[in-house]
Amino acid sequence: MWWFVNGNSSEGHAAVGDVAPPIVGTTLDGQPFDLASLRGRPVVVNFWGPSCIPCRDEFPEFLRELDAHSADGLAIVGVLTDDPPEPARQFVADYGATWPTVIDPNESLKRAYRVVGRPFTWFIDRSGVIRSRQIGGPMTDEEFERHYDKIR
Repeated sequence: MWWFVNGNSSEGHAAVGDVAPPIVGTTLDGQPFDLASLRGRPVVVNFWGPSCIPCRDEFPEFLRELDAHSADGLAIVGVLTDDPPEPARQFVADYGATWPTVIDPNESLKRAYRVVGRPFTWFIDRSGVIRSRQIGGPMTDEEFERHYDKIR
């Protein structure tokens, strides 16, 4: 399923061409997380949940892309939205995902990043500026590369 929103009116929210809003919180494994710690690296932020079938389908793509772009320093960050943590922990463990997934219990990250459906993925360059986004999925290799070329 694909959703579309106005991409340029940020009013304090995520928009292509703007600095990414902060992502500060706790990961599924109980560790503190701050998106600012990844400045200097290309970052993909994926809003997802295990009950979302397209999210589940694109997880292997993220595993492949992380491996393919490891020399670039690619970082992937998941944000769990619309699902409880326990099934997400199990799903991440089953897939062997190594990137952090931040829990968003009050949906403040979902609102800041204007997430209207899952999966919803933002591509952030090394200076912290949002350069692209993918709404819906599952994302293909070609789509990922098209977005990734904007943040290398």
